[in-house]
Amino acid sequence: MAAIDAAEPVVVIIGSGAGGGTLAYELTGAGVPCVLLEAGPHLTNDDYENDEWRAFQQLSWLDPRTTSGSWRIAQDFPNLPAWTVKAVGGSTTHWSGATPRSMAHEFRTRSTYGDIDGAALLDWPITLEELAPWYDKAEIALGSTHRHGRPPLPANNNYFVFANGAERVGYKFYATGPYATNAEPYDGRPASIQDGFNFQGDKNTSKWSTLVREIPRALATGRLDLRPECQATKISHNAAGKVDAVEYVDAAGRLHRQAARIVCVAGNSIETPRLLLLSASTLHPDGLANASGQVGRNYLRHTTGSAYAIFEQPVRMYRGETMAGVIADEARHDPGRGFAGGYYLETLSLGPAFLASFIEPGEWGRPFTEKLEAYVRTAGLWIVGEDLPQPTNRVTLNDEVHDRHGVPVANVHFDDHPNDVAMREHAYAAADAIYGAVGALSVHHTPPYPSTHNLGTCRMSERAEDGVVDRWGRAHTVPNLFISDGSVMTTGAAANPTLTIVALAIRQADYLITEMKAGRL
Repeated sequence: MAAIDAAEPVVVIIGSGAGGGTLAYELTGAGVPCVLLEAGPHLTNDDYENDEWRAFQQLSWLDPRTTSGSWRIAQDFPNLPAWTVKAVGGSTTHWSGATPRSMAHEFRTRSTYGDIDGAALLDWPITLEELAPWYDKAEIALGSTHRHGRPPLPANNNYFVFANGAERVGYKFYATGPYATNAEPYDGRPASIQDGFNFQGDKNTSKWSTLVREIPRALATGRLDLRPECQATKISHNAAGKVDAVEYVDAAGRLHRQAARIVCVAGNSIETPRLLLLSASTLHPDGLANASGQVGRNYLRHTTGSAYAIFEQPVRMYRGETMAGVIADEARHDPGRGFAGGYYLETLSLGPAFLASFIEPGEWGRPFTEKLEAYVRTAGLWIVGEDLPQPTNRVTLNDEVHDRHGVPVANVHFDDHPNDVAMREHAYAAADAIYGAVGALSVHHTPPYPSTHNLGTCRMSERAEDGVVDRWGRAHTVPNLFISDGSVMTTGAAANPTLTIVALAIRQADYLITEMKAGRL
């Protein structure tokens, strides 16, 4: 690993997940020295705990956060609005592996959906056609099944129940992927062993993560200085308005300053706006890059919910991959259903401990224990759909609550839009039909979990007044500041976002390399 002098202005990347880890790999591979700051420890796959709660404690971002708004998360999990990772590899070490692409209409929601009351819809400044070459590169990097000749994952019982129900109700577009978990050895990673526990921490390394692929390869170039347990607290700038350094606190609580030629922030859609707001200055009194007032606004978390069906005979949904099936029929835009946008249905299995925590938070007594007793006879699916941006759904600083470094924490405020509610209810009904078609005794609708898809808050826009960054992720008002994570997404689409984040990061890296070679950065 390269040791870069603190006074040397280099590319400083904050966050090592899908965006930051990818960017570090692409840049160092092109000869660009980088410092990569990661707030969490450098755990390896061998370190992972094969126990739900111990793994949760080991990987999760458990620093204090606060929650407000009418969403049920504020009632059920007020201190855990989002379920993200604080470790090298970021939330790519805790994800299902689903890799669908966003669709053409989802890049033009304002033009397609029209004016929806209460929604801040905006067309992306790029199109699917423009992003397609980088989607190809991302799918090849991740090893997405069903893509570029990659074979599908084998089906498990949870999928067989799911797919048989889909066929009987008339769905046409369902399969065991695309997923970024190997069905056969690929790119130095082994095939899945169907261990049923690679959702948070994959000891087998068959699932893609930046911890497994991008970061080791970046380190091997000798141009990456990876600094785990180093939490960025402020980005500073010079009199000309260009960022010039990042201040961070190490594991011992010591404050450091790394000079920067370019800063790329990839802390996810909660920590990224938090850092920009913490970096307020005389020139940027409302937060760095926040002249538009858009930093932290239009927080998106996808319209979600789950359905768990109980059957007379054993299903054993926990055997095989945690997620290994997608129904795409409902991902279309069809306002005749009573809402704009669409959603996917994806197989999902939780272990007994997590199911007990999430299936109906606050429930007790016999109705609750009956659900747990039926665990072996249960099948499950997850809803993931496009929620609508609302400027009041936002991440702000809570000056009354501080983290262990004395820094104000993020408050996440969210209210469901009526469109989100209508979509969720439609999806619950679809789940009922799927499971009912194959003889379910009952189907329970589980409310949304703490958010795992955190998007928006620094959105990409054509006009500076509408967002925070341009089509390359460059801040409209700070020429050498870039955002490199899901917070740049103008709207959320229905698809799981990791593939899109990686594609955008590869594209951004190509842009940065070109601009640096030309002397413009």
